[in-house]
Amino acid sequence: MEAQYLAAIILSPFIVAFLYAGVHEYLRFKAEGRANYGLVYDEDTGTTYVTGIAEEDDGYDLEEFDPSGYTNPEAKADPEAEKT
Repeated sequence: MEAQYLAAIILSPFIVAFLYAGVHEYLRFKAEGRANYGLVYDEDTGTTYVTGIAEEDDGYDLEEFDPSGYTNPEAKADPEAEKT
C-alpha cells in the first residue's frame, strides 16, 4: 500500500469529524444566529468546559476563580459513618 493511501486512511476519520462539526455549526447558525461561546465553571464537579453562553452572562474568569467554592461530593459524606 502506498504511503499516500495509508495517510488518507489514517486522516479520514478526523476529516469526517471536522466536516460533521462544520455542517452542524452551520445549521445551528442558520437556525439560531450568532452564538457566544465561553468557558463555564461547574461547581459540582470542579471542572470547566466550553459551551454556548447567553449574551448577558459572563464566561468563566480565571482571575475570579475561588478553588474553595468546589463542592466535593466525598466531603458531603456523614462524618458519623466514618467513625464506625
